[in-house]
Amino acid sequence: MLEDNDKNTPSKLAKPDWIRVKAPVSREYQATRDIIHKLKLNTVCEEAACPNIGECWSQKHATVMIMGDTCTRACAFCNVKTGVPGALNPHEPANLAEAVAKLKLHHVVITSVDRDDLEDGGAQHFADCIKAIRDSSPDTTIEVLTPDFQRKEKGIEIVARARPDVFNHNIETVPRLYKTIRPGARYFGSLHLLKTIKEIDPSIFTKSGIMVGLGESKEEVYQVMDDLRAADVDFMTIGQYLQPTPKHAKLEEYVTPEQFDFYGRQARVKGFLMVSATPLTRSSYHAGDDFAKMKAARDALLAGKENPQQPQATTA
Repeated sequence: MLEDNDKNTPSKLAKPDWIRVKAPVSREYQATRDIIHKLKLNTVCEEAACPNIGECWSQKHATVMIMGDTCTRACAFCNVKTGVPGALNPHEPANLAEAVAKLKLHHVVITSVDRDDLEDGGAQHFADCIKAIRDSSPDTTIEVLTPDFQRKEKGIEIVARARPDVFNHNIETVPRLYKTIRPGARYFGSLHLLKTIKEIDPSIFTKSGIMVGLGESKEEVYQVMDDLRAADVDFMTIGQYLQPTPKHAKLEEYVTPEQFDFYGRQARVKGFLMVSATPLTRSSYHAGDDFAKMKAARDALLAGKENPQQPQATTA
């Protein structure tokens, strides 16, 4: 959701100043949009009405959404349309690689709709996209934001074996709210996915995030932090839920910047290598810069373990 009038906001809560953003107008934004549309790529930036689209596209940062624009699930928070998806586009990996090269991306985020209709949940398509980018832009780091591959265990391994630099899968909310917010998913299934990635390849950074403002308690947020750390997740994001339309899950509150700051401090104390906790935080917001910081934090931590006489670096 971009800048709008409070009278048109789905929630009855007045939007605070800290959540407002400017509409996109820059030439760089338009250039990014033109490349994305010319190559017939979908982006979560547009499909999910991300509030950061103006800033990110102006800096030539985009999160590409592969496997179409139609999801097989109907999560109560999500603005992506639900229905019966079409066939996979066999040219999409090559088109994505071309876009990455033309935009000269240092870091790319690849996400997708849920494709429960596919035998592997779309895992091989993810792997094909990763390979295409590696072949054409070997210096670009790759982050994937995947579905949960529920009941498709081999899908997790297929993507992991393609060796993305970051494997992101969002836990989205606290377990108590799953039945209403994320009814097609399972909380502990998502935790299992994240833990499995580390077991397959410990060198891959793992990442997950939640939305707040859906009626969760602070204690429930802390428990999610503990659960993610138990799954050896490196990076946690915490952002404000924004209700896309009146049909979506109700926005219960706007969490203050001060509370976000406190959540961030708590997460760092619990041992995450990297934490992003602000009202406008989204999974791919500043992903490239955050990846560099996370890598530096792990390198410093490993160096400290190898030489215990040296003080270890604090987490990001």
